[in-house]
Amino acid sequence: MMSVPTLGSVVLDCPDPLELSKFYARLLDWPEPDAAEDNSWSTIGNGGTLIEFQAVANYEAPTWPEGDRPQQFHLDLKVEDLPAAHERALGIGAKLLDEQKTFRVYADPAGHPFCLCAC
Repeated sequence: MMSVPTLGSVVLDCPDPLELSKFYARLLDWPEPDAAEDNSWSTIGNGGTLIEFQAVANYEAPTWPEGDRPQQFHLDLKVEDLPAAHERALGIGAKLLDEQKTFRVYADPAGHPFCLCAC
């Protein structure tokens, strides 16, 4: 159907699009990002899915799980080996926020929450 939308990309606001896109490219083992010359926008993809990053002046990271700036949305990333994925995420700059039996919650370098979920 021509009237049914399809997902083009997910866009994250952040203070430094290139740096945050490099973090997610390393985390997901995707190719290096494409970025605007003025660093106002950056994009990563795996041939089908795109995550884009846009610069926002005076960016303030969400607080998790509650607070003045609620998370509003987050990424759930499936992994086969949760302990290994945990070490990988921490090694490239993620911050652990919460740990449960089947998933862990992190903040990326700009403060956005994301989860690594055992599949």
